[in-house]
Amino acid sequence: MTKKQKRYIIVIAVVLFAAAACLVFYPNLSGPASGADDAEETEKIQPVGPQFNADTAFAFVKAQCDFGPRAMNTAGHDRCLDWIVAKFKQYGCEVKTQKTDLKGFDGTVLKATNIMASYNPAATTRIMFCAHWDSRPWADNDPDSTNWRKPILAANDAASGVAVMLELARLLSEADKAGANSPKPTIGIDFVCFDAEDWGVPQWSDVADSGDSWALGAQHFAANLPQGYAPRYGILLDMVGGQGARFYREGMSMQYAPEIVKKVWGAARSAGYGSYFPQSDGGMITDDHIPLNQVAKIPCIDIIPYYPDCAQSSFGPTWHTLADNLEHIDKSTLKAVGQTMVQVIYTEK
Repeated sequence: MTKKQKRYIIVIAVVLFAAAACLVFYPNLSGPASGADDAEETEKIQPVGPQFNADTAFAFVKAQCDFGPRAMNTAGHDRCLDWIVAKFKQYGCEVKTQKTDLKGFDGTVLKATNIMASYNPAATTRIMFCAHWDSRPWADNDPDSTNWRKPILAANDAASGVAVMLELARLLSEADKAGANSPKPTIGIDFVCFDAEDWGVPQWSDVADSGDSWALGAQHFAANLPQGYAPRYGILLDMVGGQGARFYREGMSMQYAPEIVKKVWGAARSAGYGSYFPQSDGGMITDDHIPLNQVAKIPCIDIIPYYPDCAQSSFGPTWHTLADNLEHIDKSTLKAVGQTMVQVIYTEK
């Protein structure tokens, strides 16, 4: 595969295991939405649950960015780890960490920590939200090649997904404090932050990329699940705060968990944010959800943006560039994704 700027590869062979969303985009050739899907667009807006606060979610994005780049084995990474753990604990979650040494493509030993924060840990019926929290060490898709070896701030490509999960945890905490005066879900919810997702082979490297250099934390988690852990399904939040983002139905999600895609896209329409979740197919992405599906056997979908007309990248113009900063985070996008996740939580039985 070429190491040029963006990859539009027609899928002929089976997609290889455990790359990352930040690595490969495969066009989905299955065509537009069906007539049945079009009919579903007429569903009435019926929002449930509390209001997702986009201002608070944006503040969580900023707080992560204030640590600077959070690439593996850096001080910013370690400080952000402590902050994420503390915030989930502040919101009443039971937090466990999964520490491990992982080997990067270049032989670097990566001191990785996956984080699992559990709401209502005693509940046997559970769903999982997940996102990666490390940042890309290299801006290897920047339009200026002199920036290719510089670390990125990763406001969207990492911090946004964690921020949405933190705001969900905060809302659940507020519902608990309100007692009988506020409805709250009876299911258990796990927020999993994967580490070492973005240490994949950079485009400027001479190392051949076999695909397994990405999503290292998710690979480890999937192969070393907490004992007895079997959530109903998972939802991966990847780059969910970008300007102009739309979240098409991702192809590998449709392959492994089509009913969960239908559930989430329906929740978006019910919450009033169907325009952000088109009834159209995007691409087939290898991301953190692949090891969850293939190894852990957890049906998991990927909510990830698709920019069909963006020459810089189908993941948007800031992907793996120095422009992935707070200036390009849109509170409206955070709100659309976050409120959709609230809808999912509060309609799950």
